[in-house]
Amino acid sequence: MTEITSSSAAVLAGLISSKQVSSVEITTAFLDRLEKLNPKTNSYLHFNRENSLAQAKKADQQLSDGTAVSPLHGVPIAVKDNLTTTDAPTTAGSKILEGWVPQYDATVVRKLREASMPILGKTNLDEFAMGSSTEFSAYGPSRNPWDLSRIPGGSGGGSSSAIAGHLAPLAIGSDTGGSIRFPAAMTGSVGAKPTYGAVSRYGLIALASSLDQIGPVTNSVMDAAMLQDVIGGYDPRDSTSLPNSLGSMVQSVKEADVKGLRVGVIKQLSSDGFQPGVKACFDDTIEKLAAAGAEIIEVDCPSFEYAVAAYYLILPAEASSNLAKFDSVRFGLRVTPDGNPTIENVMAATREQGFGPEVKRRIILGTYALSSGHYDAYYGSAQKVRTLIQQDLAMAFTQADVLLTPTAPTTAFKIGEKVDDPLAMYLNDVATIPANLAGIPGISVPNGLASEDGLPSGLQILAPAMQDAQMYRVASIVEKLYMDQWGASLIARVPDLEAL
Repeated sequence: MTEITSSSAAVLAGLISSKQVSSVEITTAFLDRLEKLNPKTNSYLHFNRENSLAQAKKADQQLSDGTAVSPLHGVPIAVKDNLTTTDAPTTAGSKILEGWVPQYDATVVRKLREASMPILGKTNLDEFAMGSSTEFSAYGPSRNPWDLSRIPGGSGGGSSSAIAGHLAPLAIGSDTGGSIRFPAAMTGSVGAKPTYGAVSRYGLIALASSLDQIGPVTNSVMDAAMLQDVIGGYDPRDSTSLPNSLGSMVQSVKEADVKGLRVGVIKQLSSDGFQPGVKACFDDTIEKLAAAGAEIIEVDCPSFEYAVAAYYLILPAEASSNLAKFDSVRFGLRVTPDGNPTIENVMAATREQGFGPEVKRRIILGTYALSSGHYDAYYGSAQKVRTLIQQDLAMAFTQADVLLTPTAPTTAFKIGEKVDDPLAMYLNDVATIPANLAGIPGISVPNGLASEDGLPSGLQILAPAMQDAQMYRVASIVEKLYMDQWGASLIARVPDLEAL
């Protein structure tokens, strides 16, 4: 069973299709492990053994009948708890939605079911995906399997800790400013944010609608490519869904070749402000690519200096609008004050009790930025900066095929270290935010362990919009550069959770 839970999804899919191991056996192995070890990592908020095994039995029966429906047929998966599911609660990490079971599946969840992939459970996150450490979950922080005293990243720290802790072979995350890629860097896993609109957002509880994107969290680049091929594609229920196919991500991984590759190093995201060990890992990757035949080019993106400031005006503004629906009337928590309260009193009491401190902070900031007399000065100006960032990236991609940066400024920090310093927490996303502002794809792949603490570092690869296949191709190249050092996956070196 240990061999099963430490295998890649691609390997497990092969074992299932060849009937060497059943989906039930694999799903049982992961359920046994997460039931035993989830109390240590708090990766999952909800799981139901009976439900998951019923899905696995169905997948095995389909295979027996000769009707396998996808390359990942029978491989179990974890889903971030801000995606609606009809057979499990969807809380978005908030008390205001505690116990709420939606009446419809998100499109991504529906596609997983259609691909006969049993859902293991719903993973932890910062409340409404607002955070970089999972410390703002109303149900307690998730923990990093590399060191249980440290954060696994956020907002999708539950998905990343489930992957790194071998509590799932695959997971789904959502990325608004780095919430897939940053946790991947913290846990030595692979996390991909597809091009905006490449994966349907229907059924995702929105944080910032112009920034949110759903994507894979996995052990390997091939696993991520296989999962994006399953969940991607046009959806008429999402008005921002791209109508054109982006091609096969799996095929691009198979064709990985460094020859003739132009690699752009962003001047503003390659020097100051990065932990020395993280910078050393980044420099090592650049040297390896150059030695393998890639052309290294420095590119200038001057507007990146204002990316964090612009993002933290646009996101709160959109969040304050999106969260207005949680009003105590339609669904979710309802708190009724004593006496003869008005609807306004009930709404205020519910939101006071149901929302956590970070959600309240961002709602206040966003409402202020959108208010009369401040809209042009704040939200309007931030959107202008967004356009400048898009122009900087467009210019950079005329010089380079892909852009590389460290995914995060540091390795995983201690739980509690930054929770009372919002500005320090926000700066974790300095390298990942531009991709969301521009709508381009980005992926984080592990590229070593920092010398100071022995914790994983991540490399971010950015590609032009709709060129996700190019991003996966380069990610596979980078992964292969390190296979001699740690095999196909850095996660194989995670300490045994059972011994911690």
